Amino acid sequence: MHDTIDIEMSKKPSLKLPNCFYRVSTKALILNEQRDKFLVCHEEAGFWELPGGGLEWGTTPQVDLAREIKEEMNIEVAKVASKPSYFLTGRQTLNPDIHIVNVVFECEVVDINFTPTYECTEVSFIDKSFIDKMEVSDGVLKLSEVFSPDNHPNKL
Repeated sequence: MHDTIDIEMSKKPSLKLPNCFYRVSTKALILNEQRDKFLVCHEEAGFWELPGGGLEWGTTPQVDLAREIKEEMNIEVAKVASKPSYFLTGRQTLNPDIHIVNVVFECEVVDINFTPTYECTEVSFIDKSFIDKMEVSDGVLKLSEVFSPDNHPNKL
């Protein structure tokens, strides 16, 4: 039998889920012009995270990512890859008892004219050399370990 975790939902009884389940998030891989660094956003919780969020029921990752990026950073998405670039498992940064899977899709944006929001206060292009200097989410750490510009030679 699996251990369970309590997920408290506002004004509803808490929900017990076996800890063998993953929360699915779609994340954007937005590359700089040289395609050797990827974009992260600084969240109000104090850590750096990949743009994106939880996959909403009844939508596609491509539609969901475009919506999340518009909400979080007020940036228009031009293209989202039809297939994911990376599939990363880990733990939620703020609640390590929750297991997550980040399905990372390469995205192209119209421009990088970022507008700060309560969800994303700052953006930066980084590579593995920046990780030790920043407080990053588990997803950013894991992506930095497997990211290679050689896997992304061409635009979408």
